Amino acid sequence: MSKQPFISVKDLSVGYNSRSGETIEVLRNVSLDINRGESIGLVGESGSGKSTLALAAMGYFKRGLRALSGSAHFDEIDVLALDRDELQKIRGGRLALIPQNSGQSLTPTMRIGQQINEALRLHSKVGASQFQSRVIELLAQVRLPDPTALITRYPHELSGGQQQRVAIAMALAGEPDALLLDEPTTGLDVTTQAHILELLRELAQERNMAMLYVSHDLGAISRVCDRVVVMYAGEIVLTGTARQVLLAPRHPYAHGLLKSIPRLNQTSLPLALDGRPPMPGEAINGCAFADRCALVDEKCRTTPPDLHPIPSGENVRCFKSDMIADMPALNRKTGQRNSARSDVDSAALGLESLAISYEKKDWLSSLLTPGAKPQPATVDAINIRIQRGETLGLVGESGSGKSTILKAIAGLISPKEGVLTLHDNIILTPRVEDRPAPTLRQIQLIFQNPDDSLNPRHTVAQILAQPLRLYYSLSGSALHDASVDLLERVRLGAHYLDRLPSQLSGGEKQRVAIARAFAAEPEIVLCDEVTSALDVSVQAAVLDLLDDLKTQQGTTYIFVSHDLAVVKAISDRVAVLYQGRLCEIGPADAVYEAPFHPYTDVLLGAVLEPDPDIAPNLSADDVVELSPPAQGCCFQRRCPRKLGEICDKETPPVRELANGHIICCHVPASDL
Repeated sequence: MSKQPFISVKDLSVGYNSRSGETIEVLRNVSLDINRGESIGLVGESGSGKSTLALAAMGYFKRGLRALSGSAHFDEIDVLALDRDELQKIRGGRLALIPQNSGQSLTPTMRIGQQINEALRLHSKVGASQFQSRVIELLAQVRLPDPTALITRYPHELSGGQQQRVAIAMALAGEPDALLLDEPTTGLDVTTQAHILELLRELAQERNMAMLYVSHDLGAISRVCDRVVVMYAGEIVLTGTARQVLLAPRHPYAHGLLKSIPRLNQTSLPLALDGRPPMPGEAINGCAFADRCALVDEKCRTTPPDLHPIPSGENVRCFKSDMIADMPALNRKTGQRNSARSDVDSAALGLESLAISYEKKDWLSSLLTPGAKPQPATVDAINIRIQRGETLGLVGESGSGKSTILKAIAGLISPKEGVLTLHDNIILTPRVEDRPAPTLRQIQLIFQNPDDSLNPRHTVAQILAQPLRLYYSLSGSALHDASVDLLERVRLGAHYLDRLPSQLSGGEKQRVAIARAFAAEPEIVLCDEVTSALDVSVQAAVLDLLDDLKTQQGTTYIFVSHDLAVVKAISDRVAVLYQGRLCEIGPADAVYEAPFHPYTDVLLGAVLEPDPDIAPNLSADDVVELSPPAQGCCFQRRCPRKLGEICDKETPPVRELANGHIICCHVPASDL
């Protein structure tokens, strides 16, 4: 008798009751098996049912959802038949979850060390005397700098990427037999993501651990997954090995997803899939993808295809799987590059000698440690002029100061030194409370985590109405029409107006946050990881929207992202930051090509391609740092091209190579 799969979902349908009492299906007859030591990637657009399926595998359903039919087993245990107490005995220990939003798993009033201690106490066999050493070991495993210092910090004192790594450490504390990962690396920089994915691969092999990895990042999927499952509109439409699905997809939807991915070797914007998926409960007579498919015919519109095996080994829900290679090629849109230099008299925003510090030394600390040297500033000596209509990309690892700079521009934190100017003649007051209404409208910030900016008690209509009323005094039908227009511009629709944030997927919430920012018709938009929670197709559509707005309205963007391919696709210039110091800035194409700063080289080497045969270039002895050195080059302790004492003691010179391409480095340009 063959051994049962370690995780087994059979013919599972999940749904909810509408206000009219109708049962609406979110998942329809989904089956999925995962063996011990096997990693399955689950991909698809927001709302396709990926997270619902992953959570159902551990017996969890979001509020309002319930299992309509089918089963879910973990190690032959029927998790749908267990009560809350019985589920708690296996969740967090044998069966662990790493959520997309680290804020959902971290308690804001508890220190980091205490939270991981609690995970160890509840879910591991580690003795209390070994807790601290195990906590430090776990934090080091997920590449957090100076774990001994971090265990005393609260979650709000860490960056978003650092919080996500703490959540991963907590999930690994119980040494689980199965790990469910729901967009676990969304907030991580490229080097940290690459190293953590390698760690997960090793742990899965060492512990014979089953993994279900939900992600829109097909590069991450290619590094950790043996098989890939593609979902669309609550159904599985394609399954196969990672190589089969990512290199030669046999479903037009998977083919479209891969075309939506920005690539380092391309300067054009990625392609967005036309149309939108059907809504839950929407009548579907034939194939759910028919309205968006280039190969559609009458049979596709009238007959639902079954998930069936094909000769090459995949399972596919499509009548035209043998015609994918003949699909018509689509032309990629070339982004509107702003090639003008930054020293002309058209600056939208200026950063002059900007320095920011989070250090707050109270009178007691000063009394106890008289004469103590202040810690190096979090951000220091940033000089950048950003033109009107330009997109400046800010890249660097977590803790490099990218989001800190955006918050200073938005007036959410006050600089320690330096001046911020608007249009070269308006000095921005440090505090947002002191800025006049026209300035507030001109500068809008879109946060990395939409939960930080969307009121959970307000509907989407109320969220969008606030800026429309504040800045344009709209009401009645004009307010409604403007709100619908905003939603359609971010690929949502009027039916979202009555929804609460809790009723939206992560990607849908981010699109609402983007729509609200554009409601003010701002001149400058500060984008803090605005596409990190979006699936690749919606990401492509948002990048296209940002590019169109720049062309039509002259909108200026400062675009922060860990995805270097996204930054290259959308940016005119790119600034590379490490530990709050500027390493390199210049035209996007120049920064991504040689010569470049050694740190830029490290970042680009860690980029993940959606190809299982292409591995990132990682250094095993590369280390992360909590703060910059007191003197010399900020990158000196990690630099593979370090020259010696000059890098330790002297600040690198600022050198212009050509056409505004500037590098801060002691290494001669000819050797870079």
